Amino acid sequence: QVRLVESGGGLVQPGGSLRLSCTASGFTLSSYRMNWYRQAPGKERELLLGITNAGGSTNYADSVKGRFTISRDNAKNTVYLQMNSLKPEDTAVYVCNAEGWVGTDLVNYWGQGTQVTVSS
Repeated sequence: QVRLVESGGGLVQPGGSLRLSCTASGFTLSSYRMNWYRQAPGKERELLLGITNAGGSTNYADSVKGRFTISRDNAKNTVYLQMNSLKPEDTAVYVCNAEGWVGTDLVNYWGQGTQVTVSS
């Protein structure tokens, strides 16, 4: 069974840090591009960062530039999102996504998300 499970969310004060993890099972994460999204209440889902299977990363959101980084450990079938200098507006559900090819079909797998709340 294909699964992506996020962990590491929680309540943090402004200026604090969190590291989210996303662990895959049922498929080999190393063959997939991995992305982190977030969705705040009443807002559309926002693509934050992506990382290729070779480790090259892309930042898609100016709002997190210089504060968030994405990394992966293919041996652990896990991708990470390091979040520093957190702000209240970073409060959202953070979701990881795996994007890749199975034969000739482009597939996407999604986790269930982990809540991050930034508040004093």
